[in-house]
Amino acid sequence: MRASAFVYPWDVVGDPDAAARLAHLGVRQATLASAYHSTRALTPRHPGHRIITAEHAAVLYPPDAARWKGRDLHPFPQSWVAGEDPYAEAAEALAGAGLQVHTWVVLAHNSRLGAEHPETSVVNAYGDRYPWAPCIAQDAVHAYLVDLAAEAAVRPGASGTELESCGWYGFAHLHAHDKTAGVGLGDAAQYLMSLCFCPACRSGYAGTGLDAGELAGAVRRALEPVWAGQGSGASGWSGVRELLGAGLADATRQWRDQVARRLQEAAVAAVRLAAPEGYQVLLHADPAPYRTGANVGVDPAHILSTADGVVLPCTGGDAAREAVLGPFAGRGGVLAANFGVVSGMGGSPATLERDAAHARSLGATELRLYHAGLASGPDLDAVASALGRLAG
Repeated sequence: MRASAFVYPWDVVGDPDAAARLAHLGVRQATLASAYHSTRALTPRHPGHRIITAEHAAVLYPPDAARWKGRDLHPFPQSWVAGEDPYAEAAEALAGAGLQVHTWVVLAHNSRLGAEHPETSVVNAYGDRYPWAPCIAQDAVHAYLVDLAAEAAVRPGASGTELESCGWYGFAHLHAHDKTAGVGLGDAAQYLMSLCFCPACRSGYAGTGLDAGELAGAVRRALEPVWAGQGSGASGWSGVRELLGAGLADATRQWRDQVARRLQEAAVAAVRLAAPEGYQVLLHADPAPYRTGANVGVDPAHILSTADGVVLPCTGGDAAREAVLGPFAGRGGVLAANFGVVSGMGGSPATLERDAAHARSLGATELRLYHAGLASGPDLDAVASALGRLAG
């Protein structure tokens, strides 16, 4: 199985050994961030630093001034990695080590955009804004994300891209100093907390026959038992329908699915228009269409008719892998099983060989390893051993 490891430009720039170290793991590809959200990242092997603080969502290359001139919504350049174009510098080093390079593009996850343009953010049923979550139903946001996808995905030397957060973002985020675990929100309650009530979504709900004010009231009433401490472990789409009522729940999906598909189709088309023939376009995805986040909920048949394939979260037990890979199996396209290999972040490099074999039996065609720059030395040793045995 073809394997690729995720990596940041700051893992490579300034470290003359980084590219060779990555190649020696046994991967054939590096998935290199070109547009990313804010983060604080460990760099345990870099000769010049140990911590990188990416203070805001940014592109890791010089954005095209002509493309963004006069536009209110535009990408922000980074300032925490030395050099004019750290993406290009890292990509050149990785290619020099014999690795194919694909871009890694984060789209609808941008807290600086929400801070500077609060009107672009998702607004929940209580009127609270989510500054990290641009509402993809808004025309200006849609246009910004489509152009960002085309620019950040098609970088010199890359032969493909992976689009993360290409759809709805919502409640779950792991914000700075996150303190939201006091009340347990099940899968269904998180969906209700992720419904947007900005002006664009209010108008969209009306188009499906819903009154947005009445819908917001219904969401608040459905969540009252949760805030009262009675909890709601309801999960799956059946759990959403149980909490909100089948008619209301299905009507929200009618609007949200339409919006997400429009963005995904437009983003993929924009990348293909900008890219050379044969450029691979994958989406980070989840087979449950109502889910929000980095791995956006999709309809498997639709997304595999739009993109060249998907990257699916496969860290967890056998049942978790079966749940995400099963709905895509046998439909064609690339199915990349994404495994966490950072022990300190819940990954399991020690079981990678067995887990990858299980994913292959379920239809996975490629592997993704998260994350070569963040992993410890022993974690990387375990990855190299597992990939060596899989190749043998």
